[in-house]
Amino acid sequence: MTAKIQLAIGIDEEASDVKITRSKDGDTSVAVFIFEAPNCMTGKDAGNNEILGMYMIDEEGEMVTRNVNAKFINGKSAGIEAIHKLNGQNEWERFLRFMNRYAEANGMSLNKA
Repeated sequence: MTAKIQLAIGIDEEASDVKITRSKDGDTSVAVFIFEAPNCMTGKDAGNNEILGMYMIDEEGEMVTRNVNAKFINGKSAGIEAIHKLNGQNEWERFLRFMNRYAEANGMSLNKA
């Protein structure tokens, strides 16, 4: 199974950018996903798609965040921002495994600050 992200069930998305921060003690981390032109907000069925969260799906299962915000400029879609909070080392390691699979499947690379 290829790692994928969905905002509306059944519609695969490609993140335009992902920014990750981690506390110094490693207890909490935050990943911010930016979708500039999400598939779920374009096309003929865009008005019928229900966005209930961001679903990160791979062979290990599914991670979900409900912290998803759509942006509009002059009434037109300007993208979606999803924030995924991670607590503890186990969630961090699971997230990194997913991101490695997702990056490989979508030609993304890591740029360290």
